[in-house]
Formats: sequence, C-alpha cells, structure tokens
Amino acid sequence: MKHIFINAFCLFGIALGLFSPIQAQKIEREVQEMLHTQGHAEAIIMLAEQADLSFARQLPSKEAKGAYVFEKLKTTAERSQAPLWKILLSVKLSASPLWIVNAIFVPELDQATAALLAAQPAVEAIISNPHTYLSPPRMEPSSASLRSSVEWGIDKIGAAAVWNKGITGQGVVIAGQDTGYDWEHPTLIKKYRGSAEATPNHNYNWHDGISKYNPLNNDTINPCGLNSKFPCDDDNHGTHTMGTMVGDDGVGNQIGVAPGARWIGCRNMDRGWGSPASYLDCFQWFLAPTDLKNQNPNPKLAPHVINNSWGCPNIEGCGPGNWKLMEKAIINLRAAGVVVVVSAGNSGSQGCGSVNDAPAFFPQSFSIGATNISDVIARFSSRGPARWQDTLVLKPNVSAPGQGVRSSVPGGGFAVFSGTSMAGPHVAGAVALIISANPALAGQVETIETLLEKTAVSLTDTMSCSGLRSDRSPNPVYGYGRINVLAAVEEAQRITSSVDTPKQQKIALKATPNPVVEGSVLIELGTLPDVGKLEVLDPTGRLLQRHVLPQANFQSKTLNLDALPTGTYFIRIVAGSAYGYQKIVKI
Repeated sequence: MKHIFINAFCLFGIALGLFSPIQAQKIEREVQEMLHTQGHAEAIIMLAEQADLSFARQLPSKEAKGAYVFEKLKTTAERSQAPLWKILLSVKLSASPLWIVNAIFVPELDQATAALLAAQPAVEAIISNPHTYLSPPRMEPSSASLRSSVEWGIDKIGAAAVWNKGITGQGVVIAGQDTGYDWEHPTLIKKYRGSAEATPNHNYNWHDGISKYNPLNNDTINPCGLNSKFPCDDDNHGTHTMGTMVGDDGVGNQIGVAPGARWIGCRNMDRGWGSPASYLDCFQWFLAPTDLKNQNPNPKLAPHVINNSWGCPNIEGCGPGNWKLMEKAIINLRAAGVVVVVSAGNSGSQGCGSVNDAPAFFPQSFSIGATNISDVIARFSSRGPARWQDTLVLKPNVSAPGQGVRSSVPGGGFAVFSGTSMAGPHVAGAVALIISANPALAGQVETIETLLEKTAVSLTDTMSCSGLRSDRSPNPVYGYGRINVLAAVEEAQRITSSVDTPKQQKIALKATPNPVVEGSVLIELGTLPDVGKLEVLDPTGRLLQRHVLPQANFQSKTLNLDALPTGTYFIRIVAGSAYGYQKIVKI
C-alpha cells in the first residue's frame, strides 16, 4: 500500500491567519493545511441537514423504497444547497452536487470561498478529499488457463448445488465499483445488463467516476482515458471481482457464483487511486443510475447488491469527516433496499482490530473475511473487532473463499488472485442467489444479511480479541463463519414474510454493548409518546421476551440474555403510535 504524508502545521496558527474561530471549527485541519500551502484544496462541503429516511422501512418493495429514498434525498439536497450554489456561482467555482449525502464536491476550493461557505449556517463541515491507493491483491502462480469444472470457491459455498435447483441469479442485478470492468470478456459480456438487447447500450449500465487524472500517478496515460462511455478496466482488479460474481463463458470457465444475474458497474479509481468523492459518486449513481450524460436518474434501475473491494484508510488521509460521508451513503443505500458488501481488508498480519479501514468497519457494512480451500482464515484477512465512534463492532460479518481464487482479467484471460477483494464477490453473488430463490426478499437488506449469518458454517480459532473469544461463533476472526449459500437459499425459500415491523413513527433505540459479551444489554430509549412494551425477537420474528414499560418517560432498560444462545436478535419497542427497532449480536 502506498502512503501519503503531509506536513503538519499548527491548526491554531493557520486558522488565525485565514479564518475566524467559528469558521475554523468547520474546516478540517487537512483542508486548512492545503489552503495554507497551495492556496486551494479538494474539499467536500457537508451540509448540516440530512434527509430522514426512516419511513422507507415501512415500504413493502425494493422499488418503492428506492423511489422514496431518491426523491427524499434529491429534494432535501436541492432545497438546502441552494444558498451555497449562489456563492459558488458568484465566484465561478466549478463543483459537483452530491445528494446521496447532501454535500457538494469542490475540486479547487480557495481560501476566500472556504471562509464564505464556512460562515453559512447550512454548512456543517468542509472536509478533505484525500487520494487513497487500492491495496492490490496478491497474484498466485497458475498454469491452468481453462478449467473443466466450477471453481473451488463456488463448490465450497454450495453455489453449484443451488444451480442444480434451477436458481442461478435470474432477475437480479449485481453492481461493482472498482478499477472498471472489461465488459467484452467472454465470461462477462453476456451477463452485462447493457448487452441484454441486440445492440449494446451503456446508458444506465455504466458510469465512469474518473473525470480527471490523479496527480499521484507518474504519468497521465490511462488506457481507459477519462469519462469512458463504455465499461473499461485500467487495472485487473475490477474485472477479476466481477468474474467471481457472475462469470461464465459457457465453455468450461464457470467462475461466477451467480451466472444468471446481470451486472452493472462504476469506475471509482484511476489506476488504483481513488478518493471519497469518487466513491460517493459511484454510490450515488448506483442509487439512481443515469444515462451516459449523467442525466435522467432512474432509481428503478438500481442494483440489488453492490460489491466494494476497496478501502479508505486513515494512514492515507481518510478520517472521521469523510468516513461520516461514506457511512451515510451506505445507510441511505440500505434504506433504498440495496445490500452493500465490503471486503474486510488485508491487514491480518496486524492481528486483532485490523479491520480498520472504511467502509469495512461501519456497523452498516456487510464486511467479508477471506478463507482458503481448507476453510482456514487467510493470514492476510483482517481481524476484528472493529471500533467505530468508540463503539465495538463485530467484524467481519462472515467469511468466504479469498485465497487462490481464479477469475477473469482484461483481454480475455484468467489469473489467480488472493485477498479479501476476492472473498467479497462470493458474498455478492450469494445475495443474488438468495433473491433469485425468493424474489420477495428483494430490498429486505437485514433479512438477507441475517440469512447469510445464520446459515454460515461456524469456524473457530484460538485468538481472543478485546474480550471476544474466537473458540465460539460468531467471533472476530471468521465472523459467523464461512458462508453456505445452499443453506441460505433453502432457508430463504421457507420465508413467507420478513420480521414484522409496525408501520408507525420511529423511536431512537440504542443497545450497549453490541455485540453483547456478558449476557446483559442496556437498551437506551428515546422519548416515548406513551406506555409501551420492549420485545426480543429471533431472526424469524418469533417473540422471545416481552417487557412492559409502564411509564411514558422510561429512558432505559437492562435486558438479561443469559438464557439465549449466541446469535443475532432483534430488539423492538412499541409505544402507542411509535416504534423502535435494533439488531443485536450475542457472543
């Protein structure tokens, strides 16, 4: 991994020369340093107002969720950003609107404009946009260019057995944001959504998030150029990941978990170099894909699942500010019914707590560790638990084959790579098989994730991290274990409805600790409009505990979970016309 280091200046000294104390509080130190040394900075203007999408949970279908979330985000951003656009237009600064997180990306923000924007009450923060480098997978030696049977990882997770049921991912759309994709690769061309018609159509099926060359590359020659109008991979990474999701050339290269699914893609890196702005651009496009002019967004064409085999680490300039933006984007995509799969990272040599790059450590990301052909965790696979905003988070969620994975590379060839980047696509493909097996689960993000966790093959280790033992499951090495998509599909076919959630106003609900280590958990409640009840449910919605809250001003309740086995549960509160809902994990 390449590291970026910048000179450190005294924040107070810089702020004193450029901004008032109030303005300086809103402008990240990294932005102030760049303004001080270069006179301009790449920055993201984050607005204080963020759309409330809680109503989306009540909507019955993925299409309804997506339409609602898109309209709510777009109208909130257009209204609240209007005063800021007046400033940007008056000083003739080019900028790009972001509605998925209500922000504006300004490629060359100057000191004077930064001061004007920071003075606006609507602005919460002015955040840096660092350039981060993709941790490349390890290439493994391989003498085989063609296989006569499915790849070992597909067999290992039970995908081939699912195909025998006639379930291959039909009706499901998988997306990836990565180094791009060779759409004409023999294993991918017939799976690309843009190839569904006789004439290829890249509108709504491809977006290039790279509009200028990254200054940290040694030259400006990129084989894909800028704003490519068709899918193109300027590396090998993206094409390899997509092959594992859907690849099959019909003549023996059965490399994809869900060969019946369709794929769409977004390039978020210039030869391995990306940034929060390019990642957010792809997330936004996935929520409502556009035509090749980046116009006419249509949330009906959003994918069911997105694979993300990249990271934004602290050591390369990412931090709480831009992490907050990415976390919000993932939360909003989940509200729209899209599963977000994230590779856990390749820092396993650092031991416990090495799931330390965004977006892998976000509670809302479904993070994936890597195993080898013997069902043993790969040495490079990052270990948990993760910490996010001083909270312990169980990571990875699950594991999947990621060491010695053969898949497609640009130009029609094949290669064997190792990394959690190879594990994540197995899980994205598994999500497609689950939805294909039970289309009613489309948009039911928590239900799908719980199915994968609940049916995973439990794997254990001798490592103990932050008090979490790995000789039981789930654990901070494997999560819930290596996925078993055959078992997940069979369970999905038995589901007739998701966990019942009252269609009422939402109450804030927090569980501490989560994961639950000792057996008791403190449930902190928001303001209750009436007396109510606090319930513990299993993943199928079966009631396990019910506690009466006799007072409307009830603020907290400690639940004893000693009698419950390890696993996933749901805490639900119902009080008059309001409800609260929280997923917890008992270890």
